[in-house]
Amino acid sequence: MTSKLLLSCSLMGLLAAAPRLTAAQTPTLPALADTTHKYENPSGEAAPSRRPFFKSKGFRAAIVPAVLIGYGASTINGHGLYSSYDANKDIRRVFGTYRSHLDDYLQWAPYLEVGAVLLAGVESHDDRLNLGLIILKSEAIMLSSVYVVKSLAGVQRPDGSDNLSFPSGHTAQAFLAASIVHTEFRDKSQWYGIGAYTLATSVAALRMINNKHWQSDVVAGAGFGILSAHLAYLSHRNRWGRKSIGRDVGLVPTWSPGSGAGVLLSWRPSKSNSLAHQAH
Repeated sequence: MTSKLLLSCSLMGLLAAAPRLTAAQTPTLPALADTTHKYENPSGEAAPSRRPFFKSKGFRAAIVPAVLIGYGASTINGHGLYSSYDANKDIRRVFGTYRSHLDDYLQWAPYLEVGAVLLAGVESHDDRLNLGLIILKSEAIMLSSVYVVKSLAGVQRPDGSDNLSFPSGHTAQAFLAASIVHTEFRDKSQWYGIGAYTLATSVAALRMINNKHWQSDVVAGAGFGILSAHLAYLSHRNRWGRKSIGRDVGLVPTWSPGSGAGVLLSWRPSKSNSLAHQAH
């Protein structure tokens, strides 16, 4: 009886210890890795946040011209809160039959400002070669777009001379040039752009005073001019870098006993290279 009791106690002890031995001897398996998103960011770095659309170059380039063109189109003829007819009546009341041809010349004045500032030694944002290409591209965009819209809109001029009133080509030309002045020299001084836009605004005012354009024409024309310049800059690829090309040019009179009088032409296309040629 005693031996049976001891055997029963031993079996019960073994059964009680079995779970502890099994738990101690069973190896712990590592947790499975989450591979669901392993290819989304291989580097493990935080993905760069996408820039809001209103901070993009395209939006900033188009927003002001779009507002100007939209407002101009909304005031054609008798439409809008202050229509082109209302503006023309007020202008005629103040200026009467006054006429001037100053706007025919003043539309090019911002380009003269570009030349004067460059001759004064102020460096533009782009070198002269790329600046020339940008101007040519801007002019092509502006002339083609203005001509197409004029032909499609068919708005009659205030003086009744033709049906090519909307938008104003003179105003578009002036604001295109002013936009280029602002872009090229704003890093030097904002006053260059302010002066150019003042000239362009004077052209717009004279076109209405001369009874050649409505309010809608000049407002939209300003938008077309600015937009043409912005599109030219956005689409331009500066393949020659941003160093000056032909900016450091000098003519110096020279004299030597052997060769006599002459002129020394110096040209330094970049800071590291220089070229000098002497002509007699």
